[in-house]
Amino acid sequence: MTDPIRIDRHDTWRRITLDRPDKLNAVNEAMLAALLAALDDAAADPTCRALLLTGAGRGFCAGQELGPAVLPGPAGPPDLERLASRYHHEVVRRLRALPIPVVCAVNGIAAGAGASFALACDIVLAARSASFLIAFARIGLVPDSGASFFLPRLIGEARARALALLAEPLPAAQAEAWGLIWRAVDDPALAAESEALCAKLAAGPTGAYALIKQAFAASAGNDLTAQLELEARLQGEAGRGADFAEGVCAFLDKRPPVFPGRTG
Repeated sequence: MTDPIRIDRHDTWRRITLDRPDKLNAVNEAMLAALLAALDDAAADPTCRALLLTGAGRGFCAGQELGPAVLPGPAGPPDLERLASRYHHEVVRRLRALPIPVVCAVNGIAAGAGASFALACDIVLAARSASFLIAFARIGLVPDSGASFFLPRLIGEARARALALLAEPLPAAQAEAWGLIWRAVDDPALAAESEALCAKLAAGPTGAYALIKQAFAASAGNDLTAQLELEARLQGEAGRGADFAEGVCAFLDKRPPVFPGRTG
């Protein structure tokens, strides 16, 4: 049986590829379980300082596969709450909790949960031919996997509601213009640009990156006073770290820094 994901290990970063190209990388329980295991393995490896998530073939991820396990049948309706809670939402939680930067390279369609998985990453690059589709309403479902959380915060409630209710594809260039993603790039350049970005992040101050992720994760629920207090605490932690010491020394020595990064 072919593995539903592929992992390519580099010296300081990894690429996780959703690898069901004949299904446009639509996810099922086996694929989601494999993805969760891959994310846990990356988190546990101190030499892995950045992660790249992408899809094989013509699409990034077409969302949940509509197979027998998720369709109404003689036994009654499927338990979509269990599927979302146990698998889809765990993927989103792991992506957001990883202490390393996560880059997503969206090739082709990112639909349903696939779009949500992309938006859960830290930096999203998309091929110009790619598109994002909040497809749930097309089959009488509601956005999940964090879509109802990410969309209003990234592009505003008016656009988020329209994307969810109309379920129309959003081209990559428009997604960039709206601030949904970081950048749309020419199709032939997507792989090289995303890999170069991941390698650059892996060479950076990954201890500080982890704290930056903590700060942004907390900001949605904090008022200004609480966020300023958190910033002070995190800045104190960063200031005691080896990455800061190296950064200052390199600045004073007028040389490029060699950040030690996270140690565990």
